[in-house]
Amino acid sequence: MMFRNTLRRGLTFTLLGLALATPLTQAADAVSLTLYNGQHKEVGDAIAKAFEAKTGIHVNVRKGSSNQLASQIIEEGDRSPADVIYTEESPPLNNLGEQGLLAKADDATLAVLPKEYVAGNGTWIGVTARVRVVAFNPKLIDEKDLPKSVLDFADPQWQGKVGFVPTSGAFQEQAVAIIKKHGREAAEEWLTGLRAFGKTYSNNMVALKAVENGEVATVLVNNYYWFALQREKGKLDSKLHYFTGGDVGGLITVSSAAVLKSSKHPKEAQQFLAYMASEEGQRVITQTTAEYPLHKGMESDRGLKPFSELEAPDVTPADLGNAEEALELEREVGLN
Repeated sequence: MMFRNTLRRGLTFTLLGLALATPLTQAADAVSLTLYNGQHKEVGDAIAKAFEAKTGIHVNVRKGSSNQLASQIIEEGDRSPADVIYTEESPPLNNLGEQGLLAKADDATLAVLPKEYVAGNGTWIGVTARVRVVAFNPKLIDEKDLPKSVLDFADPQWQGKVGFVPTSGAFQEQAVAIIKKHGREAAEEWLTGLRAFGKTYSNNMVALKAVENGEVATVLVNNYYWFALQREKGKLDSKLHYFTGGDVGGLITVSSAAVLKSSKHPKEAQQFLAYMASEEGQRVITQTTAEYPLHKGMESDRGLKPFSELEAPDVTPADLGNAEEALELEREVGLN
């Protein structure tokens, strides 16, 4: 009898232990990813939510600036909690790639994207594209009076008539493109002229609203900011001007993503990267921000100028490197 009672108690404790352990074991087995998001908050949140809805894999999103998050990853090294990094521009990922901190994207993911919009060694992908434009207010200037080249905005005749954001990653990429196409001296002259004659703004939306409100005639921005303001306000007074003939004023840049070599969940991280590049993932992103999908064969449905009609310079995101040259020049001319 005593043996039977002891056995019964033992079985009860064993079963209770299993009942308690099972949920904990399942919780331990559930994978969640950490995304370092340097893209706009609403974009990172939207793709993370859509991925979780499709796969059941939760994505913890940590927001910061692209450069700040890249620096953090360098500092954290193998201890980084990040599985994937998503940046507003490509130079921070070029930087991480140069330091050997990124894993190569799966071949299937790379295959659905144009090769000119991914890293040469496949360690990061361009997710969506945007183009540099001039937003202008027709009440202050006619489109026919805009310069043929973005370089001309450095001339004295544009004093007080052009706005720009020197801290913007895309502006810095444009400066690098000028170095690549025209040399360091031309880029220095451009930055010096803009500093002397242009108006600086703290961010792109503030600059765009200054044009919309008639405070300045033109600003140098990415196209999608105008569409974001249009979604917010409806009909706008300002319009967009696209440079042609391969001028650096029409530079195409990309938001980018990569899997960290130190990721504790490389399979699921690659799955997330593949989702970002998929038609479904691209539609989630481009419905949130008016950028161009890069998945082969896809077109924007946001009323953008067709991607095939853009006359961009032959400078790829990989050519732009880590943008250090532009930052140095900005410091030299007193813009940074």
